[in-house]
Amino acid sequence: MIQRSIATWQDLSWQEELELLVKTPKQLLDLLELGDDLLPAAERAHAVFPLRVTRSFIARMEKGNSNDPLLRQVLPLHEELDNTASYSNDPLNEIHFNATKGIVHKYHGRVLIVAASHCAINCRYCFRRTFDYSGNRMNKMDWQHVFDYVRTHDELSEVILSGGDPLGLPDSTLQWLITQLDDIPHIERIRVHTRFPIVLPKRVSENLVRIFTSSRLQPVWVIHCNHPQEIDSEVSKAMHSAATAGITLLNQSVLLRGVNDAAPTLVELSNKLFRNRVLPYYLHLLDRVTGAQHFDLPEAEVKKIYAKAQASLSGYLLPKLVKEVPGEPAKRIVA
Repeated sequence: MIQRSIATWQDLSWQEELELLVKTPKQLLDLLELGDDLLPAAERAHAVFPLRVTRSFIARMEKGNSNDPLLRQVLPLHEELDNTASYSNDPLNEIHFNATKGIVHKYHGRVLIVAASHCAINCRYCFRRTFDYSGNRMNKMDWQHVFDYVRTHDELSEVILSGGDPLGLPDSTLQWLITQLDDIPHIERIRVHTRFPIVLPKRVSENLVRIFTSSRLQPVWVIHCNHPQEIDSEVSKAMHSAATAGITLLNQSVLLRGVNDAAPTLVELSNKLFRNRVLPYYLHLLDRVTGAQHFDLPEAEVKKIYAKAQASLSGYLLPKLVKEVPGEPAKRIVA
């Protein structure tokens, strides 16, 4: 265990910072000077879905502000314990598409590999809050079955690494995975869904970028940024490094009550992303996972917010407003 103080976490490696994750509501509230009023409820919700957040993400939060948009994404709240009939543990019915260990195959032409079981932070609205990661954790033999699956499905052209967050894997493991996929002729692209460049930007090292750009496979990183406050100078540096090397950067956000449910916020986010070489890609309606109902917004309200943002953005800066409907062949365009 790393024995260093919060005052020196900036000097740590990304692996060391992962060891210093904040993992209790008391610790998070103390760091943000918020007192203990929120603590009892936070601890109850934390017992159901644990708190997990990086120091670098916390550093962008406003001390003393319990409504900080970054804090709201990670702090357990009493609303998470409410039971709402239309919400479920598997809102996208992923168990139906997870017949093979480590693989979620929902859409034509691409397949998702559950490459990692943990993230650098636990987003409170995560639709995989209760995903069976233990049943999808793979050894080398399991990985060989995954590669055989990809090899025998020659209609596939793209492999998506997700989880959990695949950038939490060591460089050596990522290098091995990409080398194996590079050897499958019909695979053209490797896509990574990741929050690391936002919540732990020092993860985007020269070696990591080299791993993704040394293969014949076209690399795409879909990052997950919900609010312009998430982009600081370190995040900007990471984005420019990856983009300059040839990695296509896209962003997907989730529209969240109390976080980014205002047109000016969405406009600022799109402009800030594009200044940092990231193309706004998707704006998701909330997946109705149990525990996240307090983030949800009526679709009619969402459309009004989106229309206001559209009026202020060039077309290429406007993300597609989408929702995922289980069983449909693609995400449904809402607006």
